[in-house]
Amino acid sequence: MNSFFFSRLAADNIRKNKMTYLPYLLTCILTVSMFYIVMSLSQNPELAEISNILTVIMTFGNVVIAVFSLIFLFYTHSFLIKRRKKEFAVFHILGMEKRHLTRTFTWETVYVACISLFFGIIFGMALDKAMFLFLTKILDANASLGFFLSGRAVLITIALFFIIFFLILIRSVFQLKTASPIDLLQEGKAGEKEPKTKWILAVSGFFCTGAGYYISITTEDPISSIPMFFAAVFLVILGTYLLFTAGSIALLKILRKNKRYYYKTNHFTSISGLIYRMRQNAAGLSNICILSTMVLVMVSSTSSLMIGMEDMIMTRYPNEFSIYSYSGKQENDSVQKSFDEVRRLQKEWNLNITKETEYSYLPMTAVQNGIDFNVSDFNSDTSARSIVNLALVPLSDYNRCMGTSQTLNRGEALLYASRSGFSGSKLRLSDQTYRIKEHLDEFMGNGELDSNIFDSLYLVVPDDTALFQTESKSVTYYYGFDANTSEEEARRLRDVMRSQFSQKNWSIESRQAARTNFIALYGGLFFIGIFLGILFTVATVLIIYYKQISEGFDDKERYEIMQKVGMSRSEVRHSIHSQVLTVFFLPLIVAGIHVTAAFPLIRRMLALFSLTNTLLYITCTGICFLAFAAMYMAIYFLTAKTYYKIVRM
Repeated sequence: MNSFFFSRLAADNIRKNKMTYLPYLLTCILTVSMFYIVMSLSQNPELAEISNILTVIMTFGNVVIAVFSLIFLFYTHSFLIKRRKKEFAVFHILGMEKRHLTRTFTWETVYVACISLFFGIIFGMALDKAMFLFLTKILDANASLGFFLSGRAVLITIALFFIIFFLILIRSVFQLKTASPIDLLQEGKAGEKEPKTKWILAVSGFFCTGAGYYISITTEDPISSIPMFFAAVFLVILGTYLLFTAGSIALLKILRKNKRYYYKTNHFTSISGLIYRMRQNAAGLSNICILSTMVLVMVSSTSSLMIGMEDMIMTRYPNEFSIYSYSGKQENDSVQKSFDEVRRLQKEWNLNITKETEYSYLPMTAVQNGIDFNVSDFNSDTSARSIVNLALVPLSDYNRCMGTSQTLNRGEALLYASRSGFSGSKLRLSDQTYRIKEHLDEFMGNGELDSNIFDSLYLVVPDDTALFQTESKSVTYYYGFDANTSEEEARRLRDVMRSQFSQKNWSIESRQAARTNFIALYGGLFFIGIFLGILFTVATVLIIYYKQISEGFDDKERYEIMQKVGMSRSEVRHSIHSQVLTVFFLPLIVAGIHVTAAFPLIRRMLALFSLTNTLLYITCTGICFLAFAAMYMAIYFLTAKTYYKIVRM
């Protein structure tokens, strides 16, 4: 044969199968470009100058996209090959040997790889600057007008996708080598036999999903929520696959055994048709469900962090400058002299002080049981939900800071709860009982306690309380002040104070100086969340498109058979349309259930990022779900055109 025969045949095959090859090519190009963009951003020195946190986030994004690209391109290519196995069988029967088919398919893979890498990298380079500007806009940072090209990013992108396409080629060649022409012909019709009921897998899917939900609902410790999150994700993914592949078929067969339900015109055709559809489309439906869940969780959580960032910053830094002195009560005079030195610095820098806050407090961690708070009742069985931070504040400090003239008798207290819903009229701290005279609506603010993963209670007590009479080393002094300073000036003043008081047991913070790190962390996570959300959405669209093509080819024959047995054209159309809609929207419904079940665990994980505004997260999740559902329906109607074009009925 002519040496160019196989290369021309491969090109001709791609053109003839453009309905299946074109979406695959576009997906490969988009995947390559998205990996290159994130890789280029991770190599961009301007991004590293803004914050090193961004480089770490982009590197994490690279790993996620690389793993996803490998899995997803393998999956979509397997569908493409399945649709073409009948074609390969015909070539084989007409005289082409397996080595000829291998050479042809190798050329097809080379074409796809070259087109994907060339256009993907070019497209990535074209969008790289736009994505960088978008990211700097999120971060509220300045960007240069220059154009950054990363040779390292190009080489890593080429190397990664060369490996992916090579592995795809090896697997496909192995399938061709080990299959006979008859096997190839029959595999195109795989799924026509009635699937068996696999009760063990169905029950396992139910328990895996239930176990994932149980972990999400019962995990109370925010610190352990991250490893538990990955355990829950693994169980839910496994359970989803098992439920779609085995559980759905088991449920449909149970309905079929119910004669009163099954032997009705609509139910008879729908149930029997769905049994075969679930066998063919279980993997695709479970992938759509999992990808939809990932999109909803990522976009809603990162959006919540981004939108609630300013509130989190104000909670963490109630004053522009915050100083925490852990010197203890015995060094009260020394602390006051040091605070006076800070005031001298304020005058030296000509600062316009708009607000000052100064008070002392006795912090402690306690286990809550109703109105009882025990500071020594910790053990391995202590529930994280029962742990709270307590801060005892002298009444004189509270009145001075808040400008009030409250009075308290012995055994009375004022209470402010930062997040907890404690509303009792009494509070018992170890062996001392306090009658809550008033539940306060506002307090002075304390970034260390208010942003803690555990709830915080502030108990304002009389000055002569016994705990304040001891020479306690646990007493903390807080001094905060607001001044109209720029970010650079705030950073320099913070560094000067840290240098001048370096010998003291102090923590000195600046809201303006810390804002950059907050924006870098949450802005970077938001960018990656949106970026991966787009990638996973594209994957969902492609799976839906291929599923519609598969449905079209299968239903074309079913239309003919159902009409031959006496059903009218409108009855056939209504029956199959009902089946398609049921199967199509099932992943979206299950994804909504997954997101709802994941809510408690994700809420606790967000608490680690100081996001405690539950209503904000619920709102973001609801909006994301509605937007995704609207897009999902639009995708259905667009891809349905391809379906009806194939069926032509």
